[in-house]
Amino acid sequence: MNQTNQTLDVKAVAAMSAEALLQVLHSTANGLTQAEAAQRLAQGGSNSLPEQHISLLMRLLRYFWGPIPWMIEVAALLSALVRHWPDFIIILLLLLFNAGIGFWQEFKASSALDALKKQLALKCRVKRDGQWAQIDTAQLVPGDVVRVRLGDILPADLKLIEGDYLSVDQSALTGESLPVSRKLGEVVYSGSIAKQGEMVGVVYATGVNTYLGKTAQLVQKAGAVSHFQKAVLNIGDYLIYVSLGLVAILVLVELHRGLPWMDLLQFALILTVASIPVAMPAVLSVTMALGALALSKEKAIVSRLESIEELAAVDVLCSDKTGTLTQNKLTLGDPLLLAASDAATLNLHAALASQPDNGDAIDQAVYAALPTQTTPAGYTAAGFTPFDPVGKRSEGRWADAQGALLTATKGAPQVILDLCKLEADARSKADAWINAQAAKGLRTLGVASKTGDDAWQLDGLLSLFDPPRSDSKQTIADARSHGLAVKMVTGDNVAIAREIGGQLGIGTHIVAAGDVFDADKQQPGVSLADQIDAADGFAQVFPEHKYGIVKALQDAGHRVAMTGDGVNDAPALKQADVGIAVSGATDAARAAAALILTAPGLSTIVKAVEEARRIFERMNSYAIYRITETIRIMVFVVAAMLAYNFYPITAVMIILLAFFNDVPIMTIAYDHTKADAQPVRWDMRRVITVSTVMGLTGTAGSFLMLYLALDWLHLPIPKVQTYIFLKMAVAGHFTLFVSRTKGKYWEKPYPAPIMVWSALLTKAAATLLCAWGFGLVAPISWTEIALIWAYSIIWSVLTDWAKRLVYKHLDHTAPRHLDFLQFMKRRVSKLP
Repeated sequence: MNQTNQTLDVKAVAAMSAEALLQVLHSTANGLTQAEAAQRLAQGGSNSLPEQHISLLMRLLRYFWGPIPWMIEVAALLSALVRHWPDFIIILLLLLFNAGIGFWQEFKASSALDALKKQLALKCRVKRDGQWAQIDTAQLVPGDVVRVRLGDILPADLKLIEGDYLSVDQSALTGESLPVSRKLGEVVYSGSIAKQGEMVGVVYATGVNTYLGKTAQLVQKAGAVSHFQKAVLNIGDYLIYVSLGLVAILVLVELHRGLPWMDLLQFALILTVASIPVAMPAVLSVTMALGALALSKEKAIVSRLESIEELAAVDVLCSDKTGTLTQNKLTLGDPLLLAASDAATLNLHAALASQPDNGDAIDQAVYAALPTQTTPAGYTAAGFTPFDPVGKRSEGRWADAQGALLTATKGAPQVILDLCKLEADARSKADAWINAQAAKGLRTLGVASKTGDDAWQLDGLLSLFDPPRSDSKQTIADARSHGLAVKMVTGDNVAIAREIGGQLGIGTHIVAAGDVFDADKQQPGVSLADQIDAADGFAQVFPEHKYGIVKALQDAGHRVAMTGDGVNDAPALKQADVGIAVSGATDAARAAAALILTAPGLSTIVKAVEEARRIFERMNSYAIYRITETIRIMVFVVAAMLAYNFYPITAVMIILLAFFNDVPIMTIAYDHTKADAQPVRWDMRRVITVSTVMGLTGTAGSFLMLYLALDWLHLPIPKVQTYIFLKMAVAGHFTLFVSRTKGKYWEKPYPAPIMVWSALLTKAAATLLCAWGFGLVAPISWTEIALIWAYSIIWSVLTDWAKRLVYKHLDHTAPRHLDFLQFMKRRVSKLP
């Protein structure tokens, strides 16, 4: 048994016969028993590569290293040098607070993603106790016998012991640009992708002992930063530059006036720290992670978090027909008999070209039509060539009871008709029957056979019907109400696609993909992008067509989601803004997709779009709030110091404001937001305009409060500072509520309870601080506190009114869901 846990040399394994290797592995062609597999798993470990885990302590220490922590740490050092111990203590608390919040949010986000990764565990077909079963690839052990077929990611290093051939793409491991063919007795490596064929192999290496594990040549898919993340990060940079610019002006002027440079530098540094988006990384990560968890409850697993943001902007959904729009439960209809004597013979020959246990819907429908639902006794299998998307047919070779060789094939009717080389009359009859079935929405299947080396004869044609899913029509209507144009993509012929398209409300303008991409058949004067944009769907689609369809739609200005289930769909899934692997997709398709559906149908996608748009609104609100706060604090403080030549708020107050503002902003990830009825895209002009107006309105409110406290009430400077501090603390939380909605902030959708409670608690803390002072601020009376609260509430209503005016103006200047180029393109297209 110890030999099963040792590393076997690849060359030695390749040189061994299958029987010798099975003997070394203490296994048989029927695989292991469950007990043996469990024992080997306990001894040899999981079939997975070790992941680098960073300790909790190191994760925490990272939050004390970087530009923002450095600025806070320098501010603390300066406070200690000038012996401002209250400032020093509070700055340290701010540093610990930011580190703790960031660490906790990252921990929650990573835990959520780990839970999602478990749902994405790859599966494989393994023979245990003599029966085929599906298990997680992590449970494989040396000596297991597994079956691999088209689209599978090979789960371990295997020696092929049964089958005809297997074409594998191992470019990620060896750099070979083309797939390589592997036959009986050869080895294949973990991580390769089966491109054609189907074979059985015995596992000889797992986990770190595989070729993949030894060379560590994992394919690292670098997740590109999405459009929205780029915009938010640009906002962060913008705020930092604005803050540093204002602080530079302040420092130069106040140094000229003779303020102590150490105090001024400390104040300027603290002001900068309070104004830049310290909480932005944590807000981004927790919002995305919570969104992914919400989508997982809707049976949609997110493999790349940034795809959630892209999904909010998708306006075209290209959907597979079979299994997505239809039930993928084929049944046989009335056949057309040609060379076959009766329907039973035709069905038998179709079954001889099928495999009942490979999960293929057509094969299962064929076997379901047999009286015994299994191959009749007396037939001995001599070989099998599985269906592949290039040849478009499968072939079974059998010996009957008398020993005669019978070969049967089934596949796409055009392929089978060409194979049999029919005469004109017979071909015309077959084509007419196929077209008649297609007009009724039925798929057709050609069946042919031959004895020995004789010529192929066309036994007949089978009709298959795959009815639409009961929810497809309503789901498509829902998608359109969300601003999504649904385009059907199918390998079926045009007639079938039109029938299904008409039934589901997609439309009947279905075009053959080959005609669209054929330069000789394209419409003169109409671009490829416009032709594809105008179609309701595409029939007779090959994998390369899918990629071209996605690319053309993107060239037309659309954000595209594309569904797929096969390994050949990978290029289109990667090219799409959001690639979606549908329920039952191959491992290769799931690896290439950004969104993986675990439930059949399109309804999950519509729900995912709704959730993505809610997440977008939360991020949009955060961006507006963050810019507004920077303008409100920075512009006011700098302008007030330049105008009045004193600190309108102290350094301690600035730090406390950062405390009180960061807690509520974290809760925006849980906010109740309304899903937009149309696709949403990042509109920088809109966000900057709204936030600037709100920020300047808040600045005006702070200046008015400063004027009232100084020139009307004639208060001493310490009390004036307390007035300004409390006004900024209370108004800052109202700014969060104002920024989260485009209408009146006191109307639906109401904020999440956690947002309300976090705001109330922090406002209460700020209020008590101003009432009692605690040696940090000059205390003021409860009457004064009530006046400041009333003033802040009234000013929040004024800010909300200004915000609504801006939105109303922007809505009248350009459509809100289109970027400028797309808006102009559509305007021009409507000109006579």
